[in-house]
Amino acid sequence: MGFFSLTQEIAIDLGTANTIILHNDKIVVDEPSVVALDRRTDKLIALGEKARQMFGKTHDDIKVIHPLRDGVIADFFAAELMIRGMIKMINKKPKLFAPSLKMVVCIPSGSTEVEIRAVRDSSEHAGGREVYMIYEPMAAAMGIGIDVEAPEGNMIVDIGGGTTEIAVISMGGIVSNKSIRIAGNDMTQDILEYMRRQHNIKIGERTAEMIKINVGSALTDLDNPPSDYIVHGPNAMTALPMEVPVSYQEISHCLEKTISKIEAAVLSALEQTPPELYSDIVQTGIYLAGGGALLRGLDKRLTDKINIPFHIAENPLHAVARGTGIALKNVDRFPFLLR
Repeated sequence: MGFFSLTQEIAIDLGTANTIILHNDKIVVDEPSVVALDRRTDKLIALGEKARQMFGKTHDDIKVIHPLRDGVIADFFAAELMIRGMIKMINKKPKLFAPSLKMVVCIPSGSTEVEIRAVRDSSEHAGGREVYMIYEPMAAAMGIGIDVEAPEGNMIVDIGGGTTEIAVISMGGIVSNKSIRIAGNDMTQDILEYMRRQHNIKIGERTAEMIKINVGSALTDLDNPPSDYIVHGPNAMTALPMEVPVSYQEISHCLEKTISKIEAAVLSALEQTPPELYSDIVQTGIYLAGGGALLRGLDKRLTDKINIPFHIAENPLHAVARGTGIALKNVDRFPFLLR
């Protein structure tokens, strides 16, 4: 980006849990989708990782907000502040005038007209001159390295924080898709409730998230199991401090319901798939992307259940962002981008 270039091109993967921004093919921002605001003036105090660390630890004058819920914008004002603030992170050096932005933003494939408009308006208010949008499974497929314009069927299961996107892609379009609002955040909630019910210990969302990362599993029997994770917190009845070791088997039982719903959604999307594309999918397998793809044993469990091989994308957390970056470079070539 030289001194005279007036347009800056960025690709944004606007996620419920994390927002990733690509600029010049490099990931320049990878931060949690959280903002902290002053309750009285609505001024931005912190965003990203700094705001996430404040979550559950603030006093009455500061409110910590997740602007996106279930993959869509829930708080318009906070979302705009967040997008604007994260774009500022790219431009560390002060410029004489703000460049006009050309951006491609990711949206869930089940978005309604109103939700799509919310993303477009937020992006325009944050300085976007040319705003294009792309459906998440399409971006994930491109990020994994699939030729989306080829006349063959590919199936993507993108398990994010707020939504699980399942889509069959062929000839540059989505043939059948299923977008369910059950994903990583539901698993975190399951763990939170399980710990309170089973161990009588009160924990916060961040601790539940750490349990999921350290001992989260989709199977009760893993080849190389993680060691137990020690959780500290107050007893729900007496408020005295407790220390509880948590094993991956416990967590796999507690996530059973949520994973079964994701399985059912994958089967439902397969049911709607035309037979010619179905045979392509059986041969090439199904690709898992998003943070949920990192859950231990999930690919094996789905493979056993559905009898089609499941492959985890090379870098599942960044697959959607990379695909959005590819779309940004080929805005004129891809007719499936929404204006």
